[in-house]
This record gives sequence, C-alpha cells and structure tokens, in this order.
Amino acid sequence: MSVHTSTQTTHYHVQKRRRAQFLEDWRANHRTVVALEDVPMRVTERGSRIGVYVGADGDRATRTMDALAHEIDPGVTTTIHRHSWDAMLFVVAGHGWIEIDGRRVEYGPGDSLHIPAWAWHRGGNDAGDTVRYLSFSSEPLLETMGMAIIEDAGHTPVAELPPRPPYSAGRDGSDPYAARLRRLARDQDARRSGRLHTDWDELELRNTPRGTRTTFLLDRAIGYQASGITMAMFEIGPGRAQSMHRHPGEAWLYVVEGSGESYLGPEPEGGTRHPWKKGDIIVVDHFLWHQHINTDPERTAKVVRIHMFDSLLETMRALCDPLVLFEEPPEHIRDAQAGDPSTIDWPTVTRPTWP
Repeated sequence: MSVHTSTQTTHYHVQKRRRAQFLEDWRANHRTVVALEDVPMRVTERGSRIGVYVGADGDRATRTMDALAHEIDPGVTTTIHRHSWDAMLFVVAGHGWIEIDGRRVEYGPGDSLHIPAWAWHRGGNDAGDTVRYLSFSSEPLLETMGMAIIEDAGHTPVAELPPRPPYSAGRDGSDPYAARLRRLARDQDARRSGRLHTDWDELELRNTPRGTRTTFLLDRAIGYQASGITMAMFEIGPGRAQSMHRHPGEAWLYVVEGSGESYLGPEPEGGTRHPWKKGDIIVVDHFLWHQHINTDPERTAKVVRIHMFDSLLETMRALCDPLVLFEEPPEHIRDAQAGDPSTIDWPTVTRPTWP
C-alpha cells in the first residue's frame, strides 16, 4: 500500500514562512556586548565552574561558535571527556595544565591552546591560585548539522579509553573512491599532527594598516589544524581606533586589557557606540560596519578576536560571489581612521592579569 505525505499548503509557502520566522528570531537575538558581570559561573559535574558569554546553554543562541568562561580551583582535576567539535582556549589567570590524548601541556596567563575534535582531554590545577580561561568552540556549527556529540568518561585512565575514530589509509587507484580515501587520509594526518599550544612569551606584535599592532594566537599560518576558527590579538593605542570594516558570520572579541567602545551600524555613519571594559566580550554577529575604539587617552587596549574566517566565511564568499562579503573603506579613508601605528609608543607586552 502506498503512503502519501502532504501538508495543508505548498512547500513554497511552508519554506517562506519558516525562513521569515528564522530571520525574525535571529534579529531579535542581536547583542553587542556581553558584560563580565552578566556571566554567572556555575559549578559543574566536571569539577570546574563554567559561565556562558555566548551560546545556547546560556540562552544566547549562536550559529557557528560559542564563548564560555571556565574556572578550576587549586587541587582540582576535571573529568575527562571528548567531543566531535574542536575548541580554542585563551588563559586569563592562573597556572594549570591540560592533558590532550595523554599529552600534558602546562600553561599560564596569555597562553593559547587548541583541543582537536575527538581528542580526550581534562584539565588540572596544581598551583595556589584559581585558573581561569575562555573557550571558543565550533559546537553550534556541528549542532546545526546534527553532528555534535560529547562523551564524558569521568576519571577513567587515558590508557583505558578508546582512541580517536579510526580512518582508512589512502590506497592506489585512479577511481573517485580511491581519490577520496587518499584525500581524507591526508586531511586527518594533518589535523592530528597540528600544533596545540602558543606561549605568551613567544608573541611578537606587528603594526598593521588598520592602526593597531597584532599577532596570531591560533591559526593555520602558525601551524594549527583547526576547524577554521582563528584567534588573534590586537592592541589599540591610547585614544586611537582600529579602522572600520564589515563581514558576515559571527566574531567574538574578548577584552584582555583596557576600556573603550565599538561602533556598529548598517552604514559607516549613523550607527551606535557600545562601551566595553576588561573582561567583556564584544559581539559582532550581523553584517554590520564596526570599529573598535580605545577611549583611554593614556593606556593601550588589548583585544582577542575569534571568528570562523578560514572555513565558513570563505565558503560563503565562494557561494555568494560576486557579492562582496568582506568590506573595508578605500585606503585613504582607512588610513585616516587608523592613523599611523608607528607613531605610538607601544608598551612592553606583559602577561594578562585577572580581574
């Protein structure tokens, strides 16, 4: 017996209503700054405390990345777990360690770390001060595809845990299946041998045409093999600003030091300025012109920027071409907004403090 499925209206009308409702909900979700004091830290079964800056678990839904704060008290070792997404960490206080597939990495304030997808990991604090770090992960993107999976193994020794999912090695042959096996095997070989840690003392900030000095913290350019999330830090001179630009997708900017404000608007003029301070996260989740301004006339401001530029945005640019999805003003306007960073008396780079 045949079975027919139907709705009360055409697929055209169903999809049109669904798309309109999605955009309405997403626009209502718009935020600009999540203040430190609006991120309560809650005890978890892992042994740590977690607070949600941006993410569905804190009633701040996102589409590609989340942003969480974590705290580990002295003498604590968390449970071990793994997940189908990868995560980036930026340490803001304390000295601790993380174990990734049995490899132990020590870290301190200002260090950055990468946790690959499906890697077993746990953290610990053998020192005297509470450890605090931020995590940025691709969990929301994996969830949209029905591929977000997490597995907690409590305090099971690493030797008793299964390894990352196996994969077939490449094989000879000119057919499409053999080509796919070789291609995906090469990708997994690279991803499982990527860099895991950047020490703060290794950083070298360089002046940019946007008026700031900047450095990569976690990016394929310095040996990481991530899902496309990239993490960099930039410093804004006293009373100066980064030049304006806009792009789609989501970007989070964590304020490491200093205070200021960010311009956001649908046009380069006529938008709104939103104040921020140390410990806040600036949210850029719509296709808005934005500019970050240091309002302190004496001290610099440091900001860590995280977004899905390499994978998601590049894919969107290819699919939407010839639409321009990354824009900044003509060079003469950009230079006027940014000023000359070589005229700034930049201070010595020192590790972050908390709070």
